Order: sequence, then structure tokens, then C-alpha cells
Amino acid sequence: MSERLQPGDTAPAFTLPDADGNEVSLAAHKGRKVIVYFYPAALTPGCTKQACDFTDNLDVLASAGYDVIGVSPDKPEKLAKFRDKENLKVTLVGDPTKSVLESYGAFGEKKLYGKVVTGVIRSTIVVDEAGKVEHAFYNVKATGHVAKIMRDLGV
Repeated sequence: MSERLQPGDTAPAFTLPDADGNEVSLAAHKGRKVIVYFYPAALTPGCTKQACDFTDNLDVLASAGYDVIGVSPDKPEKLAKFRDKENLKVTLVGDPTKSVLESYGAFGEKKLYGKVVTGVIRSTIVVDEAGKVEHAFYNVKATGHVAKIMRDLGV
């Protein structure tokens, strides 16, 4: 099981393909705060709710200096379908090898309907302008999570 990140840790670097197959890297966002959120799968109800919440609040977050990147194990084709179907504005990237999910502590054992399974742990990591972890939220709920983050960040 991968280690969970703590505030003050250096956020693991990553470069992953977005819905159009273009590379998105954390390093490209240096100097801005980044909300990196990890979700199990595109086109599922909870993940759709969460992505739509981020999209609905993107302007407010951006004006407060935050970029938002959603990471799932999905391939770019599925991410494009998800983005287009739900009219998402948030940047979605795919991590089919799950290496970035693991480096952020967002992949491992979790409880699902009372059973222990291995999978994506719905998590959100807030990275500061210098690339350090500012906040690390694990096992978050899809519904109401964006509002909670915004309260926690004072946005």
C-alpha cells in the first residue's frame, strides 16, 4: 500500500495524457496552486457529480489562484467521452498504469460495500506554488466535497 502524503511533503511530479492525448505535467503549474483530485472512473455517478462540482466552481477557484486537475486510471478516449458528455471544463488526465495514483497514496485497499478491495481511493491533494503538499484529503465523499474544500481553503 502506498504512503499517504502529508502537508509539507513534496508533491510527486507527473506528466500524464489529457482527454485529447496532450501531456499535462504538474511542473507546468509551478507558481500556481493546484488541486489534484483522484477519482475511480469516468462516466460513473459519483465521479460525474464530483467533476461537475469542480467545473461549476472552476471560475471561483481559478480567480483564487487554483488550477484543478482530475486524475483517474482511464484512457484519454474515455476521458474525452466523459468531458464531452458532461460538458466538463476541468482538466482530466489518465493514469492507466496507476503509478501517479500510487505515488499520491490514492490507490490501495479500501472498503467498498463492506468488502475490502484494491482500487482508487477518492482523494484530493492541494499543492502550493512551490510544489509542496498544502492539504491532503483521503477517502473523501463525491457529493459536497468541492464545497468542503472551498471552505477549508477559504475560497
